[in-house]
Amino acid sequence: MKTTMTIGGKVIAKETKMTDAAHRQGNAPVPGFPTLPGLPLISPLALTGPLLVALPCLLAALLGFNTYAPYGADAALGIAVGAAAVVAMAQTLILAARPPMVEPLFGGLDRMYRVHKWLGISAMVLMILHQQIEPDFERLVRETSLGELGEEAGELAFNALLALVAISWFRRLPFIGLEVPYQIWRFSHRFMGALFAIVVFHQFFVDMPTGVDPALSMLLNTFGSAGVIAWVLTEFVTPRLRRREYTVSEISQTGDTTTLTLSPRGRAMHWRPGQFAFFRAPEAGMSEPHPFTIASALRPDGTLTFSIRALGGWTRSLPATLRAGTRVQVEGPYGRFDFRKGGARQIWLAGGIGITPFLAWAESLTEAERRDIHLIHCVRAQEDAIGVETLRAAAVRNPRFSFEVVVTTRDGRLTAEHLISAAPFTVKDADLWFCGPTGLKDGILKGLKVQGQTPSRVRFEQFEFT
Repeated sequence: MKTTMTIGGKVIAKETKMTDAAHRQGNAPVPGFPTLPGLPLISPLALTGPLLVALPCLLAALLGFNTYAPYGADAALGIAVGAAAVVAMAQTLILAARPPMVEPLFGGLDRMYRVHKWLGISAMVLMILHQQIEPDFERLVRETSLGELGEEAGELAFNALLALVAISWFRRLPFIGLEVPYQIWRFSHRFMGALFAIVVFHQFFVDMPTGVDPALSMLLNTFGSAGVIAWVLTEFVTPRLRRREYTVSEISQTGDTTTLTLSPRGRAMHWRPGQFAFFRAPEAGMSEPHPFTIASALRPDGTLTFSIRALGGWTRSLPATLRAGTRVQVEGPYGRFDFRKGGARQIWLAGGIGITPFLAWAESLTEAERRDIHLIHCVRAQEDAIGVETLRAAAVRNPRFSFEVVVTTRDGRLTAEHLISAAPFTVKDADLWFCGPTGLKDGILKGLKVQGQTPSRVRFEQFEFT
């Protein structure tokens, strides 16, 4: 569970994010199990969302160019890029609202946030082009005071958005390692909606030639209004509707990982093992929501567990800030990382705090589970291995589940050869589910390919929503 974001114990906007990505085709058929359809490198469903947001931008650009072509190529091009910028920015704000019905079209919230990020960057580039190719209609329109105000408002919004997008884009300054504080980063995101409202005001009232086809104005007014409404809902309405109230019932620390057990104060949240949620503790002065993987399965009493590694200032402060009895809020669930969509033989590979979704999966395993599963958890030191008791209990319940902990300071780095010898089945006939640092995944997959043991399918969680 860094848009920057972080998950699984990694913090999202600043510390975590989840990705469920099918990267290879094929799944070995096994008697008694339904054959899963082979997925291409990128699932067609995951392409639906990006395509749906690209088409309105393209339509706005084409309408803008076609509508103002009689006024010259420069004017038509300036309007085209400006129109596309308005639509792209509006959709950026709509995606920021995290609409649950839309998430599946992108293949998960992490992918949706990536589209959100690049829509914002694209909008900024288009706004710069609009500024450089600014249409000149002064001799063709009758200027009004409201139109002049709209033009000045556009200038103000452009310069402010340029600064805020730069803060968002360059959260970590290259080469020097400095990082924009999360509070500033988050404020820049929250303020963008207000600036976009000024852009919409500019689009509504700036003086333009009369008698042109109204289709472009209707499109821009629709998307502009939708973007502003989405921002208002995101900032002031939906968080209060989606959040559930919980109380910290237990807090413990293992190495640099803090484990929180939360008890519902009202209606409990329902989730699937492997999903993540946004966590905040305003009562303790931690009002910014951060996403983390839920490290437990659904329980009868509604309690849930987060295991959060100290990756930044916010997460490092958890042990000293939270106490048993502290009231907190949880929003979710999100994510589509679900091993039950996989085949009959599975390898679960976790790196560090990437173990959290696998802990939820292991807790959910029952005696009736017929999949053969082997989990490998790579940690730097033995004290970094969290949830071992949960894994042992799962292995007792179901003999088809096995696991091992690889301590790199003791056992050395995990290699493909080790994984092949440890798995109780042929790796190339199995699915590989991964959550952890990209370097570990890439190294293992490269080694497996050399050994001719490339898994039939690879699904993984990314640590960041970048």
